[in-house]
Amino acid sequence: MDFSYRQEEEDFRRVVREWVDQEVPKSWARELERNEHHYPFDLWDKFTEAGFHGIGIDEAYGGSGGDVVVQMIVARELARSLAGLTWIWGITSFAGGKSIGLYGSEEQKRRFLPEIVAGKARFSIGFTEPGGGTDLLGAMRTSARKVDGGWVVNGHKTWCSASHVADYILLLARTDSAVEKRHQGLSLFVLPAKSQGVTIREIPKLGMRAMGSCDVFLDDAFIPDELLLGEPGEAWYMLLPTLNNERIMLSSFCLGILDGVLEDALEYMTHREAFGHTIGQFQALQHYIANIAMSRKQAELCVMEAATLQAHGKPAGIEATMAKVIASEAAVNAADLGIQILGGMGYAAETDMQRYWRDARLFRIGPVTNEMARNIIAENLGLPRSF
Repeated sequence: MDFSYRQEEEDFRRVVREWVDQEVPKSWARELERNEHHYPFDLWDKFTEAGFHGIGIDEAYGGSGGDVVVQMIVARELARSLAGLTWIWGITSFAGGKSIGLYGSEEQKRRFLPEIVAGKARFSIGFTEPGGGTDLLGAMRTSARKVDGGWVVNGHKTWCSASHVADYILLLARTDSAVEKRHQGLSLFVLPAKSQGVTIREIPKLGMRAMGSCDVFLDDAFIPDELLLGEPGEAWYMLLPTLNNERIMLSSFCLGILDGVLEDALEYMTHREAFGHTIGQFQALQHYIANIAMSRKQAELCVMEAATLQAHGKPAGIEATMAKVIASEAAVNAADLGIQILGGMGYAAETDMQRYWRDARLFRIGPVTNEMARNIIAENLGLPRSF
């Protein structure tokens, strides 16, 4: 199969790359990370001005359209410079644009999608619960009780990225406990983040520091009926088709990190001298570069296959899961080799290798751990369920 870009996609990729180099260079990304407790609103505004919030949203709602391949191009090119901070664009694109675009009523689409395109609505995701991690269903304690005109929600969500500056949180809650299976009786809501009864606290963490990740505490928070997304009790069936999109997007972030690592390593090896030679002449370091390049090619082929299948409406679940594992592990390993190539400078905050490593390391954990992803792949090959 041919997974190369069509001419219009290649032209678009070139435009995005030029924009990244001019508007959000690596030096600026490093500065954003130094201000780790200050959400980069300027970065959000740059995405708005470039029209990136409209990608993937139907033109009928002010968007520019574009399939998952186009989204992948944007994700990859942004991450070459921004690494994990690309999620500042990606979270709203996924939680708001994708989820509401797929499952929202016409009224909800007309309310939210133009706001997202205009950069006036930031979204966060409230799925994970303390003590749960990948065991999302087993740990689900957040509940929503039906009352006149809406729902009253109580519970605790964690790792809700950028929820401290979000306008809305895409919230998963149990609305029916009298079910035979744990995936039944779950509902999806668009929770206004500043609602009474919502308390948000930032979590100090290793990477993506400027973006912020948070605990969200829900104490009798009220959500009106019009902010229920889809049918009550059907959230799990709604979410499953979006998992491929999320995994492809994350894999594309990893491809961008691989691009940035290789670019920086080659630049450093061309100019750094030791023992009377540029270090690019050292065989061991050349092997590191070759390993990074080969792993990037492997990841690229897997991500392109998954994105192409998804864009053509074909099953892509296992391909997207494989791409997530392969790309995330390749990105972490490449960044680690990049630190080794740069030596002490790779460990310094004035270069980007340490930032690539810190951000990529999360992608082996979320939104599904690579161990759990391997279980899914093995089960698909006919082995018994292991969890």
